[in-house]
Amino acid sequence: MNFTRPLLGLAGLLIGGLIFTAVLSAPEAWQAPIMSAIFGTLAVATWFYARGERWIQVLALIIGLYAVIRLFL
Repeated sequence: MNFTRPLLGLAGLLIGGLIFTAVLSAPEAWQAPIMSAIFGTLAVATWFYARGERWIQVLALIIGLYAVIRLFL
């Protein structure tokens, strides 16, 4: 059985939790822009990862839209 994918998923969750905790320690005025930048970076990385897969590109657009909404709301 290949355990690489579940371990990478778990590592991603742990890293994401650590980043989220670090962002919460920033001043409140900076939290929304930092999180929006992180989600924007995730959207761009997802778009390039997609390589023609439409549903992943749609997911990247949704993540990017969420980043913009989070920045302004």
